Amino acid sequence: MRKRYTIEIAKNSQLVVYCPHELLKDKVIKKIAFGSRAIEADFKPHPKNNNSIVISNEVQKKLYFPDFAIKLHVFVEHHVLNIGPLVGIFTAGFTPFPLRPLGDRTNFFYKLLSVKTNVGAIPFVFGEQHINWDKGTINGYFYHDHNWLTIEVPFPHVIYDRLPNRKSERNPKLVKVKEILQRDYLIPWYNPGFFSKLDIYERLQQDHSVAIYLPETHPFTSFSMIENMLSKYGHIYLKPINGSLGLGVHQILYDKIQDEYYCRYQDRDGVNRLRKFSSLEGLFQTVFANRNLDKMIVQQGIHLLRHEQRPIDFRIHTNKDDAGVWHVTALAAKIAGRGSVTTHARSGGEIKTLAEIFQQEECNLHTEKLVNAALLLSNSIANNMEGIIAEIGFDLGIDKHGDVWLFEANSKPGRSIFSHPALKDFDQLTCKLSMAFAVFLTEQSILHPEDVIKW
Repeated sequence: MRKRYTIEIAKNSQLVVYCPHELLKDKVIKKIAFGSRAIEADFKPHPKNNNSIVISNEVQKKLYFPDFAIKLHVFVEHHVLNIGPLVGIFTAGFTPFPLRPLGDRTNFFYKLLSVKTNVGAIPFVFGEQHINWDKGTINGYFYHDHNWLTIEVPFPHVIYDRLPNRKSERNPKLVKVKEILQRDYLIPWYNPGFFSKLDIYERLQQDHSVAIYLPETHPFTSFSMIENMLSKYGHIYLKPINGSLGLGVHQILYDKIQDEYYCRYQDRDGVNRLRKFSSLEGLFQTVFANRNLDKMIVQQGIHLLRHEQRPIDFRIHTNKDDAGVWHVTALAAKIAGRGSVTTHARSGGEIKTLAEIFQQEECNLHTEKLVNAALLLSNSIANNMEGIIAEIGFDLGIDKHGDVWLFEANSKPGRSIFSHPALKDFDQLTCKLSMAFAVFLTEQSILHPEDVIKW
């Protein structure tokens, strides 16, 4: 069982550490480590207190240890006393403004860093420009006592990937940073990369436990394929393989009686459009002119549950906890805006709790189905995708027969559902578990590195 200790700092010019008796019992400790920094020191029994570790300010200086007076976890292995974890949150898009170092995302990072006392970790935010490769340190951004601070610390125990978009993810400089820190410094890196819709579909299709949740999905190849799927399902969706926020999503419907096609989408001015065409060729020539269809997928249309005649889907957040176990941490309904092809807020969508839409028995039934599906899908994605995945945002639907369908899985889920007053606490919970998993990953990397280092 893990135990946390307050780390105190004493004025002392020696390299000395005073430990509770329980830590020194039957153990020989020669070094103390914080993040990637480890130094030799003299370890002596604490004369009074069993709940604190006292380090000299000389040890503090050599470890680059910031004194936040919080209880931290301790892991002893190979004669090394590891204190932490020190968690680096890697991102891009820093600004020169001290009060808003990450622009519009500052508030999100403030929430992440503010869970440090509850979790027993020291998290900080950094970008590639903050790394001192020669010294093996980082000038990280910390949030403490209602202020943003820049403090020099060692390379962290683990890194949480919060790059903001696919463009930054492909940036050669940032790719190189990730490669070096993982390969040369063996730092575990969790939640790497954005998911591709087609990649997720193809991998999950091989897993029989979750294949039932997958709507038929194909890369766009020809009009005849779209004709076949329209005759089969009545309507289909065309989506960018690497899209997000509902951008570029088109719904195509076929009216068999009138032999007419309809396309619902949002135009470049943000206006929801529904247009009628006498032929599929005419629809594509008009709506998809100058678009690269090779980067689109075609997906089976689902007849979703509705509220006030508007389709509903559901956003579910899942996170791994400090034992590496998946939990559903947030669940909300999203109702499509009038005439919108998606349920996103930017298209007029509304966020509701399930209890606001459904009667209690129906609410409980839908919640149970969605939670079970999200946990099965989370385990499947974590087992079938590269890297260490500990957080996923799902867009799931329930059709008129009560079956659950997966529309999207996001490794960097948007947080618009937390604008709903009833979901504020779940916002905090997702942040807490994002950092709590770092404790688990740090422990695994110290005690069982062979299970973590798989690159």
